[in-house]
Amino acid sequence: MTYPVIVSTFVDFSSNPIFPIPSSSFTLNSATYGTLNNNYLGSGTAYTVDVSSQVMSINIAGGYQLQQDQFQSNGGTVQIYDPNGWWNPQNTASPYYGFLTVNKKIAIYTQYPDSSAAYDPLFSGYINAYNYSFPTSMSVGYVTLAVSDAFRLFTQSTVATVTGASSVQLSGARINAILDQMGFPASLRNIDTGDTSVQADPGTVRTGLNALKNVEFAEMGAFYITANGYATFKSRTNVTKTNDAYPYYVFSNDGLGYPGYVGITFANDDKLVVNQCSVTNVGGTAQSYQDADSVAKYFPHTVTQTSVVGNSNADALNVARLYVAARKTATIRIDNITLDLNTPDYNYGISYALAMDIFSTIKITNVQTNGSTIQKTLQIMGSSYRITPTNFDIQFITSAPINAGFKLDSNLYGLLDTSNLGW
Repeated sequence: MTYPVIVSTFVDFSSNPIFPIPSSSFTLNSATYGTLNNNYLGSGTAYTVDVSSQVMSINIAGGYQLQQDQFQSNGGTVQIYDPNGWWNPQNTASPYYGFLTVNKKIAIYTQYPDSSAAYDPLFSGYINAYNYSFPTSMSVGYVTLAVSDAFRLFTQSTVATVTGASSVQLSGARINAILDQMGFPASLRNIDTGDTSVQADPGTVRTGLNALKNVEFAEMGAFYITANGYATFKSRTNVTKTNDAYPYYVFSNDGLGYPGYVGITFANDDKLVVNQCSVTNVGGTAQSYQDADSVAKYFPHTVTQTSVVGNSNADALNVARLYVAARKTATIRIDNITLDLNTPDYNYGISYALAMDIFSTIKITNVQTNGSTIQKTLQIMGSSYRITPTNFDIQFITSAPINAGFKLDSNLYGLLDTSNLGW
C-alpha cells in the first residue's frame, strides 16, 4: 500500500459476541492470532485469522444521520481476495469450513508510527453475509463480507417486559437493563448514569434498538456504537460538555501549518431546522413547544414523538423545549470534510484523522478564492472510509452540537458545572 498507515483486518470465528481488543484472541502483536487450523480449533485457544494481506477494499460508513437526527449503524463491505478457495462455503478442505456463518466478528484497526496510540480502531462489528464470487475471467475467487455493528443485532432482538425496568429509574440503568435483556456483554458497554428518570418499562413488544432509542430520546442524550465495538450512552450533561471540548483538531486550506483537506461540503438551507416539537409520554398527554420567531422566519418545521418513557408531562415539555432550542436556527453549515491520507507530508493530518471519534471537536477554516473566510467549530458525528491498496480516503460527518443543553443566563437549562442539567 502506498499510504503510510498499516491497516489490519481480523476475523474471529468464535461464537461469543465479545470484541477482545486489545486482549484475548484479538491481542495486537501477539501469537494468539494466526492462520486458523485444526490445532487451534481443536484446543479452542484461538479462532482468529489475520486476513490483512488479502483485503482488496474496505468501505465502512455510519454514525449520526443529520436529516433523521439520530445515530445509525456503522457498516459496509470488506472485500477479500481468496487465492486458496478457503472462503468458498462448500470447500470441505478449507480450515474455515463450517465456520462461515453469520454474526462472526470482524475488527479493523490502523497503526501509524506518529500516532500517540498503539493502534486506532476503525470498525468492530459482525459479518452479516458472505458473498462469494468466482468470475470466469479470473483464476481465483473473492468474497465480499457485508458487515455492521451491534445496532443490527439490537434491531433483530425483540424485547417485551424488561427485567429490572422499574419506575423512577435513571436512564443509564434502563439502558443497561435493556442490554441485559438482550444478553449484550457488560464488558462492551460505556454507559453514563444519566440525568433523567424514566417510568416503568411499558412491556410492549418492540425491537431492542427501539427500546434503547426511546430512552435516548427521553434523556436527550446519545446512544451509539464506537469504533472498538462499545455500546456507548452519553447523558444530556456529558453530551453538552463535549461542545467545543478539548482537544481541538484543526484543519485549514490557508497553508499556515495546519493540515489541509480534499474538500468540504457547505449547506445553507433550513432542512435541519426544528421549531415545533410535540412529545407524549406513555400514559401522558401531548406536550408541545414552539419558537414563534423561528416559525415566522422558516415556516413550521415539526417533530412529533409519542410513547416516550419519560416520567412526567413536565419532563416531556422540557424535552420539547430543549429539542427546539438546539435546532431552531438555520446557519451556513459544513456537513462533512474529506481527507486523503495519501497526501504528501501529511503527518498531522493522518494523526488527527485516526484519533478523531464521535463528539471530537474539529475546527475548520475555508479561505475562498474571493478572499472571504468561513470558520466553524463543529463536532465529529460520523465517518465514511474508502480504503484500497492505493487509496485511503476518509469523510467525516460534521455538525453543530446536537444538544444545546444550556444557555447562559437562562433558568431553563441550568448553569454549566453547577446544575446537572436535570429538569
